[in-house]
Amino acid sequence: MDRTQEQLAAAGSAVGMIVIVVCGLLVVAALLGAVRLGIGVRRRESAPPGRSDQPTLPRTGPVREEREMREPNEVPQAGREGERLTPHQLGNAPSRSSENQTRPRW
Repeated sequence: MDRTQEQLAAAGSAVGMIVIVVCGLLVVAALLGAVRLGIGVRRRESAPPGRSDQPTLPRTGPVREEREMREPNEVPQAGREGERLTPHQLGNAPSRSSENQTRPRW
């Protein structure tokens, strides 16, 4: 290898290193700016709810679990062939209270 080629190769790697360092500094500056922006947004947000804003138990005490046997509602049949049922014809609840409330034992 000639002496000039060695100098060009050495100079090229130095320029490459400088470009990498400058790009790294730009990335660090962008990350610092993003953190600073996030801190500013966080300061402008409302404070989290305090203890007095949290839900409380009713005066009667905790609500108890209610067990109930349910049975499905039958889907009504359409009047004639090809007729479709609309949502208001189906009813609100998919199930109803069963007349027999005894739990089956396995």
